Amino acid sequence: MDFSRPLLLFILPAIFNLLAPTMAQFDLRTCTSAAEYCWICSDTAGNYTPGDIYQSNLKRLFSSFSSDTRNKSGFYSSSRGQDSNKVNAIALCRGDLALDNCRTCVNETTHLLLQNCPNHKEAILWGERCMVRYSYNLIFGIEQGDPTKYLPSPNSAKNSQQFEAVLNPLLGILIEKAAAGDSLKKFAAGHANIPDAETIHAFAQCTPDINQQNCSNCLKDSFSIIPGCCGGKSGGRVLKPSCSLRYENNGDFFGPFTTSQIDIPVPPALAPAPAAKKSNTREIVIIITVVSVAVAIIMSSICIFLRMMKRRVKLREGHGSSDENLVESLQYDFETIKSATDDFSDANKLGRGGFGTVYKGRLLNGQLIAVKRLSKNSEQGDREFKNEVELLAQLQHRNLVRLLGFCIKAKERLLIYQYVANASLDHFIFDPQNNAHLEWETRYKIIQGIARGIFYLHEDSRLRIIHRDLKASNILLDEDMNPKIADFGMARLFMIDQTQGDTKTIVGTYGYMAPEYAIHGRFSVKTDVFSFGVLVLEIISGKKVGSFRYGKSEEDLLTYAWRNWREETPQNIIDPTLTTSSRIEIMRCIHVGLLCVQQNAVDRPTVVSIVSMLNSETLTLSVPSQPAFYLQDDGEPDMCLTTLTESDESKSSSIYVTQNEPSNITEPYPR
Repeated sequence: MDFSRPLLLFILPAIFNLLAPTMAQFDLRTCTSAAEYCWICSDTAGNYTPGDIYQSNLKRLFSSFSSDTRNKSGFYSSSRGQDSNKVNAIALCRGDLALDNCRTCVNETTHLLLQNCPNHKEAILWGERCMVRYSYNLIFGIEQGDPTKYLPSPNSAKNSQQFEAVLNPLLGILIEKAAAGDSLKKFAAGHANIPDAETIHAFAQCTPDINQQNCSNCLKDSFSIIPGCCGGKSGGRVLKPSCSLRYENNGDFFGPFTTSQIDIPVPPALAPAPAAKKSNTREIVIIITVVSVAVAIIMSSICIFLRMMKRRVKLREGHGSSDENLVESLQYDFETIKSATDDFSDANKLGRGGFGTVYKGRLLNGQLIAVKRLSKNSEQGDREFKNEVELLAQLQHRNLVRLLGFCIKAKERLLIYQYVANASLDHFIFDPQNNAHLEWETRYKIIQGIARGIFYLHEDSRLRIIHRDLKASNILLDEDMNPKIADFGMARLFMIDQTQGDTKTIVGTYGYMAPEYAIHGRFSVKTDVFSFGVLVLEIISGKKVGSFRYGKSEEDLLTYAWRNWREETPQNIIDPTLTTSSRIEIMRCIHVGLLCVQQNAVDRPTVVSIVSMLNSETLTLSVPSQPAFYLQDDGEPDMCLTTLTESDESKSSSIYVTQNEPSNITEPYPR
């Protein structure tokens, strides 16, 4: 089966690409009123001083772009300067733009970017016809999915079902064509007609310096965002540094450029039916819907198998010297980090975890960082430490805290991470003041982002990693309240075809541990699914998984949620501050949460299934069975379950949280 066929392209985003925020909207503070231009100035990359060498290099670089008459592709990429004054820049014109218009657009856009992001060392601006970005970091040949802008049309589609039935395969075809482009241009445009209605015009484009697979990934991720940001609208745009996707119900934005027509058959279930046959039509719709879902599940299963086989081959190929170069490129000088943190001063201390203390720092180029100073008691050797750094460095995802580098000096072990502006999730959902301002749309975005990160760990990275310590305090929130999974100190690496592991050393956090892991030491992807279910219920209720008082009774969250679900009073589970929220959406999330915390691991859904459940309001959810109840003793979690035998209880008495396990992966910083 051809993995890149159009049919799979528009099934896969719904199955494999995790949900983007459903309420994502563009910020008028960084877009013009009609969205002709949108820009983002990085606040974490630092600033340059007016008149310094960095500014001079930037202006000269931009000038060279607009004056380059030899460029015939509409793509510009170059660097200027050395060391901390080095500037890397990219400019990309829309693939249909004439070269003279392209140069004019680049010239105007570079001036606008300097005007709107003065003194910033990293910024990006998207225009109707071209995009310009620059950074002190290396940006060439690297797929970058963030930051992202979502621009929905203010107008609604005339018939949303027919519109989506044509739009989805159209975009799927264009994504495939654009990704297959060469090193000069990765662009595809086309239009498709809706019978007796409107015409959809669309294009897909990547910066041609990234390879076919990265281009495809970037565009598919953009495709998966469209239902959340632009569903039911007659047009929409998803803008990323490495790719862009756009569709409209008119072709005015193409100007004189003529796109090719792509014939998309409209499913019979969506075609207009005679009024006299309404009942028959309803039956046909139901039948076709059921068949379509079944086909999608079968095809997605095949694709999962193919994806696993591809990753297995990659792992067998080995790493070689490139991985050694990767590790060396990540190593920081100790004095540099010592200076960045003001000699690890208490004023820069962000928090302390079981593995060490976290400090805020600022590098000489102005970049903010978080530095994890690991405990000096570790018996881990330099080589083992570097191996773990190498693993973490390969985990690159928007919903994971990103490792920037490391440092080794004598007994010092330092890990350097991206700085995440806000506190961890528990500071928001369990704090009465912060909780009141956490509306449902934000909570739902957080739920989706956590699921997206887990999916990456389990299915979508080169490795398969079981986190084993997913909890509210290990979910960091950036300035836009996007979640980032942190703290891999308890994580375990699985082989691609491995389904379960065993350990005699139980590590993790009470209340979030799955029963089969807490009692028997068995862990799998379903262990993380259980923890995710607890997180979902905590986010919805605003209550900790531990005991809380309800009237005269005291219950843990899982007991409380299950009782109210069985008594058909699920509204009692919902945080009372969520007064104007989507009740149907919240109820569905409660349902998903209860499915995730079922006592038997086999009954819990996979993260792929969780994505489908969250992404589709029409998908029927199975009936949840009794969850694993965590009883409480004087306010402290107790690992005994309501259904344990005496032998099980005796085993559970030896459960403890350890700080060191030889096969653990070093943690990204917790709060």
